[in-house]
Amino acid sequence: MKIILKENVPNLGYKDDIVEVKDGYGRNYLIPQGKAIIASSAALKQLAEDQKQRAHKIAKLKADAEAAAAALEGVRLVIGAKTSATGTVFGSVNAIQIAEALAKLGHEVDRKLIFLKEPVKEVGVYTATINFHKEVAKDIEFEVISE
Repeated sequence: MKIILKENVPNLGYKDDIVEVKDGYGRNYLIPQGKAIIASSAALKQLAEDQKQRAHKIAKLKADAEAAAAALEGVRLVIGAKTSATGTVFGSVNAIQIAEALAKLGHEVDRKLIFLKEPVKEVGVYTATINFHKEVAKDIEFEVISE
C-alpha cells in the first residue's frame, strides 16, 4: 500500500515522503496514529500543491539545518558516567545525556534528533548521528569516561 507520511517516522521516511508499506502496518498503525494517509490521487495533488507553496520555507529550514551542522564541526564531547571497576557503565549513555552535554557547550539540539547505532554500556569512544533535516545529518564523536 502506498501512503504519504504526515510526520517523520524512524526507519521509514520523512514528512511528505511517499512510501510503500505492508497493508497491516499502514491500516493498523500509521493511519490510526495520524502518522500517514493513503496516497490517493486527491491526496497526491494536495501534497504537490502544499510542497509548491512551502518550497521557500523548506529551503530556509534546510539552510538552518546546515548552519547547525556546521556549528558542530570539530565538537567532541566527554560524558562522565558511573562505572564499575571493569569499565562497564551502570545503565547506559543515551541521547538525553548527549543533548545535555551539547547544551553545556552552547549547542541546543533536540534529543529526538540524536540516534545511537548501539547502546553505550562501556567506557570508550562512540559516534552518534544527529539528523537535523532529511538531507542534513552530522556524526559527532563522544567519549564516555568514568566519574
